Amino acid sequence: MKKLLLVTAIAALSVSAAQAAPTIYGKAFLAADYVNAEFDGPTGNMYDEDTVEINSHASRIGFKGSEAMTANTDVIYRLEYGTSLDGDNATFSNRDTYLGINNKQFGEFRVGKNQSSLARIDNVVVNQGYWDNLGQNKNEGEVVAALNMADSNRIASSIIWTAPKYNGLPLQLSAMYSSDDANNNDNAGFGVAMLFDQGTGFTAGVAYDKDQNINGDIIRGTATVDLGKYMAAPVTLGALYQVGDYDYGSEKEKGLVISAQMGLNNFTYPAAVYAQYNNTTNLDGDDNADSDQIVVGGKYMYKDNIIAHAYAGVNSADNVPYMGTRGDADVVVVGTGLEYLF
Repeated sequence: MKKLLLVTAIAALSVSAAQAAPTIYGKAFLAADYVNAEFDGPTGNMYDEDTVEINSHASRIGFKGSEAMTANTDVIYRLEYGTSLDGDNATFSNRDTYLGINNKQFGEFRVGKNQSSLARIDNVVVNQGYWDNLGQNKNEGEVVAALNMADSNRIASSIIWTAPKYNGLPLQLSAMYSSDDANNNDNAGFGVAMLFDQGTGFTAGVAYDKDQNINGDIIRGTATVDLGKYMAAPVTLGALYQVGDYDYGSEKEKGLVISAQMGLNNFTYPAAVYAQYNNTTNLDGDDNADSDQIVVGGKYMYKDNIIAHAYAGVNSADNVPYMGTRGDADVVVVGTGLEYLF
């Protein structure tokens, strides 16, 4: 009898493990970045950094999976955590962590900590490594950073819905709600996004959110075109325009991103080069706080999951705050790194 119970328990555990086995995935990205950053305030030079840094860029590990509930509905889940491979931050931080369902008729629902709907239309940014820095629109602490417009964040206590495709319409529709548990939902937020993509090489998107990524409203529009679909030119062009209206700001923050990426096939392995220009006026809603950024870079794909990176860029910001005063900041970074996906 004991042997029978043991065999039954082992069999049950084996079935359970097989049904719930998650996919383990991740990204390890380490780079050596030469950083030259300066800040000039009313009293002259207030910050001067000239160093080579070893940086971990968006390294992570995650677990994801799904399991059928019914013929039309699956349970879906993801537990994704960011970490710093260089050891600067020895802890793990939540990235996308959710539990949800995916129904063939009603779409997908994710509940937990989710990337905001604003990101659903962002297929324009091509920068990698240090210069994948959209969203840093003010200096924090004593470090002078390369500043840009606000960007999508991961929103805690949120639910995001992705509509199913209806009758082959080339639209991806998303809607999001986030609660504000700490303040009796006084600042509960919402967002919507729609991406048009027929698979012909052209995409267009529009998104709006309120009290999610900033205290205020953001509206964003994007467009991309893959010229390789229309001529013998392996180039993809993109443009993003955004307006952020901060509740506490004196002016609206306006941002522009223009990007181009070209595939190269005359190497042993696939490669690509890219360039991206960012311009932001009224950073963080501050009048006349502006920035310009230009970056060029390339990537060499030894395999689909092993990618070498090189990039160089400069960011100049005027009339931005730092340590209780205002002034002008300049950041120059040249870097190279290796990315491994698993």
